[in-house]
Amino acid sequence: MNTTILRKSVLGIAGLAFAGGLAAGPLNHATTDTSTGEARPVAAVQADKADKTAGVDAGKLIPHGVQGAQSRIHLDPEQTANVKAIIAATKKAGLDERAAVISIGTALQESKLQNLGHLGDRNDHDSLGLFQQRPSSGWGSPEQITDPEYATTAFLKGLRQVDGWQDMALTDAAQTVQVSAYPDAYAQWEQQAADLVTQHWNNS
Repeated sequence: MNTTILRKSVLGIAGLAFAGGLAAGPLNHATTDTSTGEARPVAAVQADKADKTAGVDAGKLIPHGVQGAQSRIHLDPEQTANVKAIIAATKKAGLDERAAVISIGTALQESKLQNLGHLGDRNDHDSLGLFQQRPSSGWGSPEQITDPEYATTAFLKGLRQVDGWQDMALTDAAQTVQVSAYPDAYAQWEQQAADLVTQHWNNS
């Protein structure tokens, strides 16, 4: 994908179908208690000190601390496999753990880490896959976009074009690529994304 097409596609993403609420995700800043199914608030966590776990520097994962209350979901095996696919694609692209945190946080917001096909009446656009990318906006074919490695690589190409993305809050970096109707919604997933990178970076 050349730069011109990608930039057009980034602008085109503004047309994502948020009417159905899918891409927007939960905005209640809560986590789901898997035993009761009820949402409960999660305290914001600040990464003021580097906490090295499994060889991953937590201070690098969330360099400025999280913004606002955080949400968290339970992942099934398919979602976990998608996390590992995003991390593997990030490594293949030569990018670091912070890029993986931004990618996973974005996918948590856009699809809850589910590799979604076309949703028909629940989605009046052609948004697909982990990042809800649109074939009509130049992100690729439906087959490409629903391939986790391709979709992650396409997202990362957009991220690379964002000046200073390494020093941005997750929600700002993600929004610059995705052009969401809910620009602040990505922030709520930063802690879970960082936790997932910590857990899976060295075995993906």
